[in-house]
Amino acid sequence: MTLTDERRDFVAAIEDFCRREAGTREQWLKLTDGGAEPHHDGLYRKMGELGWLGVAVPQEYGGAGQSMVDLLLFLETTAYWQVPIGGFATSAITAASYERFGSEEQKHRVLGGFLRGEVLAVSMSEPGAGSDVAALTCRAERRDGGWVVNGQKTWCSNAHIAEHILLVARTSTEGGKHDGLTMFSVPAGVEGLTVRGIETMGGREVNDLYFTDCRLPEDAVVGEVGSAWRQLMSGLNLERMILAGLMLGAARRVFDDTVAYVRERQQFGRPVGSFQALRHRLADHATELECTRLLVHDVARRIEADPERQLPREASMAKLKATELAKALALDGMQMMGGYGYATEYGMERLLRSTVVSTVYGGTSEIQRDIIGKSYGL
Repeated sequence: MTLTDERRDFVAAIEDFCRREAGTREQWLKLTDGGAEPHHDGLYRKMGELGWLGVAVPQEYGGAGQSMVDLLLFLETTAYWQVPIGGFATSAITAASYERFGSEEQKHRVLGGFLRGEVLAVSMSEPGAGSDVAALTCRAERRDGGWVVNGQKTWCSNAHIAEHILLVARTSTEGGKHDGLTMFSVPAGVEGLTVRGIETMGGREVNDLYFTDCRLPEDAVVGEVGSAWRQLMSGLNLERMILAGLMLGAARRVFDDTVAYVRERQQFGRPVGSFQALRHRLADHATELECTRLLVHDVARRIEADPERQLPREASMAKLKATELAKALALDGMQMMGGYGYATEYGMERLLRSTVVSTVYGGTSEIQRDIIGKSYGL
C-alpha cells in the first residue's frame, strides 16, 4: 500500500519509539519480566501520552479520529517490533463497543481512560460457550434497582490488568438463544468478582472470572438490554482486522529474522540460505507475505472508504490468512534455524509462542472458514 507522507511519518515515529524503548532483547526481557508479562504499563502509558492509543477514537472523545488504515499501521508496526503492549488489542476492541453503544457518560469515562493508558477487556467465553457464544449461561438479574451477576467466564484476556471489563451475560431465557443477552460495564475490583489467571505459553494473558452476587447499578448496561448479540456481531469485523494487523506485523518480523539468520549461518562452507531447499521455501514465504499484506491493507482501505459498511467475509479472510501465515512462518523459521530456533537467545521461540495461538483466539480458523463459506451460500 502506498502511504501518504503523513502516514510514513507516523510509521517512522512509531518505529523510532519502539527501537529506542524496546529494540533490544535485554530491553524486552526487562519490560516483560523475562517474558512472563506481555504488557508493560509504563511503556503503554507513554504511547498514550503521544496520542497513539486513541488513533481511531473520534476526536469528540479526545482521540485522533483516524481510520482503520492508521490503526492497522500502528498494530503492524508495534507487532513487528514485539513491543509489550498486550493490553492494546482488547482495549481497542472494547473501546469500539463503548463508542458505538455506550451512553455519553460511559463514552467519556471509559474512552478517556483508554486514551490515557487504561486497559479494557471484554468477557464473552465460558467453559461451555466458546465458539458458540450464544450458549452462555452467566446470568444477570434485576434486583433492587440494579443488577446481580452470577456465573463463570473464562479466557478473558487482560482482565487482571483492566480498569473496565465489558461483560456479556444472559438477562432472559425467552426467545431464541441469541436473544436475552446484554452487555454490562464492570469496574475493576467490584465486590463479587474474582479474577484468577490461567497460565499459558505466552505468560499471564488470560483469566477465569467468577461472579458471585456481583451487584451492578442500573446504568451499567451498555447499549440496550437484550441486544448484546447484535452489538457483538457489529464489532467482530473490527476484532478480526485488529488481529490481522497484529499477525501481519509478527509474520514480517519472523520472515526478516529468519532471513537474517540464514544469511549468516555457515554450514559446509557457505551460508545455509544459499541452499536451494531453504532459498525456495523463503521465496514462497516472501510471496505469501506480500499477498497477505495486500489483502489486509486492501480490506483496511475499503473500511476507510466506507466505515459503516460491513465486510464480514473480507475481514474473516484477512484474519484467517494473516494468523495462519504467521504461525506457519514461525514454525518454519524455527525449523530453518535448527537448535538456535529453539533457544531463547534468538527470539524465534518467542515469536512462535505469540503466533501459534492466533488461529484460536478472536474466532478460530475453522470459524473464519465457515463464515467465508456461508457467504457464498454454501
